[in-house]
Amino acid sequence: MIGEFTDTKRLQLFYHNHLVCDLDMQFLHEGLPRTEKKACYVSPKHKEPAIAVKKDLTLYLSRLLGDYDICSKEWVVRQYDHEVQGGTVLKPLVGIVNDGPSDAAIVKPVLDSQRAVIVSNGINFRYGFIDPYWMAASCIDEALRQIISVGGSLEEVALLDNFCWGNPDKPDRLGSLVRTSYGCYDIAKAFGVPFISGKDSLYNEYAVHGKSQAIPGTILISAIAVMKDAGKAISMYAKKPGNLIYIVGLTREELGGSHYYGLFKAMGNNVPRVYPVQANKTFQALSRASSKGLISAMHDCSEGGLGVAASEMAFAGGLGMELFLAEVPYSGMSCGGKKKIDRNDFVLFSESNSRFIVEIEKKDQKKFEKLLKGTVFGLIGCVSQGKDFKVFGLDGEICVDSNINDLKESWQKPLRW
Repeated sequence: MIGEFTDTKRLQLFYHNHLVCDLDMQFLHEGLPRTEKKACYVSPKHKEPAIAVKKDLTLYLSRLLGDYDICSKEWVVRQYDHEVQGGTVLKPLVGIVNDGPSDAAIVKPVLDSQRAVIVSNGINFRYGFIDPYWMAASCIDEALRQIISVGGSLEEVALLDNFCWGNPDKPDRLGSLVRTSYGCYDIAKAFGVPFISGKDSLYNEYAVHGKSQAIPGTILISAIAVMKDAGKAISMYAKKPGNLIYIVGLTREELGGSHYYGLFKAMGNNVPRVYPVQANKTFQALSRASSKGLISAMHDCSEGGLGVAASEMAFAGGLGMELFLAEVPYSGMSCGGKKKIDRNDFVLFSESNSRFIVEIEKKDQKKFEKLLKGTVFGLIGCVSQGKDFKVFGLDGEICVDSNINDLKESWQKPLRW
């Protein structure tokens, strides 16, 4: 025993029976005056880009795969030990030659137990240029859907936040920080997952010609989840020719802050949003399908959208794919209400949240679709035997015609060591 509660309302500490600390509890908890700061947030408006319609999107897909936010980070991964005690169930890199990007890592803390821990992350600072609230929401959604992608569920999940921001003494910096915090609160509450810890790195500013510049306000969301049976882990790479490819989740005309717009040095305004009710239905349905062993491979759609996610699955598995954009469930938004997207590039590169590319065997098609009842999904193609990666546009004409080796080279070359 090191102490006891008393009715003195004082904190008293003794060292060898000598009183060395005697503080009033009121002072201890309320003695420091609260700091008051001014926060303001003004929603920015960006110019919508006028991007010409292109019939062939192959070059744009290759350029996206080579973007520094998207390309292979193998040179970093290989420098750090991710095999401590041999308990890594799912590694950061997977595939036929272990160089494809995992959605999350799975580790067994107790080696003789089937229970494991899933660790994932979500980050995208670009969305913060449009609305920090939806940046936070998207990062939470990304971290959670990566838990689902590797075969996990949201039964036992917790979140951590890492804020990297400018000077919070300046009202505009603090305003965007507060708006990000609201996004964290609302979306975490909607998903029913708690924040258990976090870290802040503030006052990140530098001077240019005597004027202070802040780094882009950035939040990293980490998620940890308990996996009851590590034997049901799912990897992201394509497994077998003839298997079916689904997209699960609704694709919207949400290219604001997208990497595709970034190719044209544009930002836009239609930032991806999160719809927790529908997302939860999707997450739960895919978790059930995983637990029943119906999913051969699964990969979340994030930076670069459907095009990048499917490409990564294909070249990581060393197999080709044929995809049909006309089968992708999608909708668009306009001032007058809803309309359908009528552009191949928007469907292929939209970064809408809560979406997955899923590979299943043909024999499991009916079982899989039955489990997904009440969600939005589409059968968009299949895995092929060769090395060709082909995407057929909304009009049925080919809009991407590439080789998985070329796509992989585009992805690996920028940071090859």
